[in-house]
Amino acid sequence: MSFNPPPSSPSQPPSPAQVPGMRKRYRRTPIVTYTLLGITIFMFLLQWLAGATAGDAVTQLGVKYGPAIAAGEWWRLISPIFLHASPLHLAFNMYALYVMGPMLERYYGNWRFLALYLLSGFAGNVVSLVFTPTPSLGASTAIFGMLAAQGVFIYHNRAFIGPDARRGLINIVAVAAVNFAIGLAGSAYIDNFGHLGGLLGGLIFAWLGGPLLEVRTVGFTNPVLVDRRTKREVLLAGLADFLLFGTVAVYWYIQYPR
Repeated sequence: MSFNPPPSSPSQPPSPAQVPGMRKRYRRTPIVTYTLLGITIFMFLLQWLAGATAGDAVTQLGVKYGPAIAAGEWWRLISPIFLHASPLHLAFNMYALYVMGPMLERYYGNWRFLALYLLSGFAGNVVSLVFTPTPSLGASTAIFGMLAAQGVFIYHNRAFIGPDARRGLINIVAVAAVNFAIGLAGSAYIDNFGHLGGLLGGLIFAWLGGPLLEVRTVGFTNPVLVDRRTKREVLLAGLADFLLFGTVAVYWYIQYPR
């Protein structure tokens, strides 16, 4: 996605690329993205080693599985985002994280990006838990949340992005549609309910707590790019997201037949 619209006019604010110092500020190393990549790849290696020696005990301990969650194993609403069913499954999701993660992390910041990733994964696994008994795993719940967050970012900051905003939104819708189609084709451990839940979780957090860019002038010659979103708004967005899907999970638990 390019940030190089035509030169600004009095009616159009300058793009981030036109703000002095912006490029340096947003070339930070995306530490969280690379850490998530490393952890997920490491977990897949553990899955492979466990599968060769103990029937893949790592997957069995972490996969989203209703009866186990009903028995109190609540970590299974997060752990599936670090587990994958095959090398191809892993490669597809990690490529998506590698492509989308750095841009989102640079604008969201490390901790807010991590919250987006985990909340999206949590939301996706909760929705999957409610609507299908089939075991599932994979980072695609979090990836769909990132897709939603990228779309919201483009929409909220379209004045800065310029003509590329519309194209970017169309691309995101196309990617989401293709991935839903792949899910409909059917594959072990993968389900579209998780994708939909991740999309909703990411959408809610991004809409309520995502970056709102603004250029502020310091003196007469030093425009600075700032995020108008306050820490309080981000905290409330994360809390609202967690409470919404957490309440759904608790309701499922109460209603679960025993």
